[in-house]
Amino acid sequence: MALKYKRVLLKLSGEALAGKNRTGIDHEIVVNICRSIKECVSLGCEMAIVVGGGNFWRGRTSGEMDRTRADHMGMLATVINALALADGLEAQGLSVRVQTAIDMRQIAEPYIRARAVRHLEKGRVVVFGCGTGNPFFSTDTTSSLRAAEIEADVILKATMVDGVYDRDPHVYADAVRFSEVSFTEVISRELAVMDMTAFAMCKDNNIPILVFSLQPPENIVKAVQGEPVGTLIHED
Repeated sequence: MALKYKRVLLKLSGEALAGKNRTGIDHEIVVNICRSIKECVSLGCEMAIVVGGGNFWRGRTSGEMDRTRADHMGMLATVINALALADGLEAQGLSVRVQTAIDMRQIAEPYIRARAVRHLEKGRVVVFGCGTGNPFFSTDTTSSLRAAEIEADVILKATMVDGVYDRDPHVYADAVRFSEVSFTEVISRELAVMDMTAFAMCKDNNIPILVFSLQPPENIVKAVQGEPVGTLIHED
């Protein structure tokens, strides 16, 4: 099947890498995700990835700690996950570059937009770490920002649920999942998709968001091919 999306920004949560352990990294899960990414690349898809750090640290649960310092700790957690993904992808025979928004040249490239785009054009997978490099901004916002910068066709938001519902499916058994929904309707219904900073950036730059379940990881391949997985959020 042909690709629907040529260049994508894949957003992975840190928790997704932890599996049932809920903390740390489950190597088998990383391998399965990387196999699906390899299949996407083999189809000709240009893959950029933003990964969170919640499997190690969440700044908003840091209690009385200074928020800026807590967010810096969270940025470092994303780098651990970025390196784990790079290792898994390289084990699959892919060429990978990790770029970080905070300078740490001994282990990663600094984020440079033109260089990131060039890597994608050459078939390399680019993993972005450290969020935006600024406190008070989530990795969802990083995904929106990087997607706009690299001119991604779509943000693939791989989550622990299979799409966007009209209300919380964990609370309401009769919750209805959308196959497609507009940016305007998401805002008017106050549906939980991303934080509003991230969501507004996608709306302003007309970047569609596909929300789908990471289980099984093969859904990533189905997503880039345009198969009906999850919920597609787009302009009216």
